[in-house]
Amino acid sequence: MTTKKIAVLGAGSWGTALAMVLAENGHDVTLWTHNPDQAREIQTTRRNDRYLPNVILPNNIVATNDMTEALVKADLINFVVPTKAIRQVASQVVATLQKIGIQQLPVIMHATKGLEQETHLRISEILIEVFQPIGQAKVVVLSGPSHAEEVVKHDITAITAASADDWACHLVQEVFMNDYFRVYTNPDIIGVELAGSLKNIIALGAGALVGAGYGDNAKAALITRGLAEITRLGVAMGADPLTFMGLSAVGDLIVTATSIHSRNWRAGKQVGQGQAIKDVEDQMGMVVEGFATAISAYELAKEAGVEMPITQAIYQVIQGENSIQDVIKALMARERKGEIQFEDNLKDIF
Repeated sequence: MTTKKIAVLGAGSWGTALAMVLAENGHDVTLWTHNPDQAREIQTTRRNDRYLPNVILPNNIVATNDMTEALVKADLINFVVPTKAIRQVASQVVATLQKIGIQQLPVIMHATKGLEQETHLRISEILIEVFQPIGQAKVVVLSGPSHAEEVVKHDITAITAASADDWACHLVQEVFMNDYFRVYTNPDIIGVELAGSLKNIIALGAGALVGAGYGDNAKAALITRGLAEITRLGVAMGADPLTFMGLSAVGDLIVTATSIHSRNWRAGKQVGQGQAIKDVEDQMGMVVEGFATAISAYELAKEAGVEMPITQAIYQVIQGENSIQDVIKALMARERKGEIQFEDNLKDIF
């Protein structure tokens, strides 16, 4: 395919890893960071040691903290910033594109997993809303089981590109695909985004179980029942049930809830060992999306009338309403029920 100019916004571990995939595929990549010192380090040393130690970045990645430089002539814009920064950065992008005087809106994609606080909007919904003044954004979400630390080593990775726009979805698939990074397409952007966001909550719980001294039986039960309630909420919000059997759901849940590379799992483990949540967040040095997502998901489930007992339990721990041991006892003492319960509208799955 022809070389594309691609702006990757966010130079954390995942943004940097995705920039490397694109650069190795022969595209011109601009990696934007709000931190001028970080941009200078990447540009002069070809390293981003805070997030990916000992990794040498390709020469066709240009690092900058200048948004105009990042966006000029961009064919695609990839948001890889924390959920809490999406609206602000998107507004900056819109202002910059207006200043540049673009003729056609680039394809907009994101690889962020979370829900906006208070509004409970998915990332694609935020982006469509913010970009509305300058055009109808074609938004693609990239999600699935993928640790940056393994992608940069060319470990085999398979993820999902999801969009309501088939052409944009296949474009994203095309620019990322290579012999170690495989991309599948899915039209169900609701399911893919919700699965990617909600699995972080279950990963927190899985880590907390390990930290509290529980073993593989407990972890397997939590992951399985966690997938059940993720599916319940997703289907209630309009997602395709089959999406939750795919890479963006069960695949991402497995890797996030079992791996030491997962910051949500590591954060949960520290909480399970008795550390305060604020201390855990401060020590992590990177955003732990699961803490904020648990609050948003709990509120969203209440609004939708969807039962999510594990999410509710983790919410209570985060809010200081109950201890880990108390919520485990409450979960185990819940009313007896069958494992699989279907209603005609499929809103009560598992």
